[in-house]
Amino acid sequence: MIEIKQVSKLYEGKEAIKNVTLVIPKGSIFGLLGSNGAGKTTLLKMLSGNLIQDAGEVLIDGSYVFENREVKNRCFFLPDTPYFLANYTITQMAGFYSHIYSEWSQERFYQLQEVFPIPVQNKIHKLSKGMQRQVAFWLALSTMPEVLILDEPFDGLDPVMRKNVRQLLMQDVSERNMTILLSSHNLREIEDLADHVGILHKGELVIHKVLNDLKADVHKVQIAFKHKIPHGLYRGIQILNKERRGSVIVCIVKGSEAMIKLHFNQFQPEILDILPLTLEEIFIYEMGDIGYVIQNNLV
Repeated sequence: MIEIKQVSKLYEGKEAIKNVTLVIPKGSIFGLLGSNGAGKTTLLKMLSGNLIQDAGEVLIDGSYVFENREVKNRCFFLPDTPYFLANYTITQMAGFYSHIYSEWSQERFYQLQEVFPIPVQNKIHKLSKGMQRQVAFWLALSTMPEVLILDEPFDGLDPVMRKNVRQLLMQDVSERNMTILLSSHNLREIEDLADHVGILHKGELVIHKVLNDLKADVHKVQIAFKHKIPHGLYRGIQILNKERRGSVIVCIVKGSEAMIKLHFNQFQPEILDILPLTLEEIFIYEMGDIGYVIQNNLV
């Protein structure tokens, strides 16, 4: 289990992370979302032990992470720009990791050659960006980590390889109870993988929910009336966004589906449809609710 307790981190006198508390259950996939500069990478670096927090506690299975070799041995951090030793081949890099990580599996390394068909004698720095990313996943999964921390991990992968990697990640979570913390601007990837979601904004954790609960709490409503819009239609309900499309009103409403239906049905609408939202839409409207809104910059 990952525990982040009242953690703060200063950069150049500014709070990059502000009093964040977060618990991630073992065997879950946690998607970390946020605006640019929200502090996502800083939080991941503290969790991986590459940075020490200025306040609070960062623990994995009850043990502090920073300068803890035993904990780091069970974790793998894949940053947004993977790092490899200069001029190393895939085989040489695998040999390096086999001496660092006690659970390194040479058998798994050979098995994954079928997924990542790159000649092992190739020097990694000469490979394309996408192929380097494949090598990074290949090596990471061969260390057999209990906790896998991923920062923009799918950048550079083609659609087929993205699907292959997703399947590998879900397989390890299912079979080995591995825990994944994933940060990405590709919300579709997070939606396909994560079971828990958190949103950081200006260093603060503004939302932390089970993904299904988050989806159940925000809805798109299409509503129309025979005549004029009834007085008080929007009163007593939390509207995140609304617009007119001809005679139809489209609203983004926060609350349970049952509560939303109960509210609007009292006005006897001609049409009332409640539609599902994507994670990207939910993110946009939730962020808008806290002041981070889309600006109309067309000129």
